[in-house]
Amino acid sequence: MANSAQARKRARQNVSQRDRNTSLRSELRTAIKHVRKGIESADKAAAQAAFQASIGTIDCIADKGIIHKNKAARHKSRLSAAIKAMA
Repeated sequence: MANSAQARKRARQNVSQRDRNTSLRSELRTAIKHVRKGIESADKAAAQAAFQASIGTIDCIADKGIIHKNKAARHKSRLSAAIKAMA
């Protein structure tokens, strides 16, 4: 248990930061799922639109440090390749 006032405050801050990070990570997963759903439905236009919308979300979450920038680049690259591979 935190004994000093400083440690108690850090504990409170950690809880709110963890909640914020969890929410943003969930937002990232949802954005990726929307793109994958468009790819699975074989609708290239819908997949492309969902991809364009998800790029901003992925970059924003990487900028905040929730995920590493290389992981964000990997997600974008793989989603883009999957869309391009559609007939």
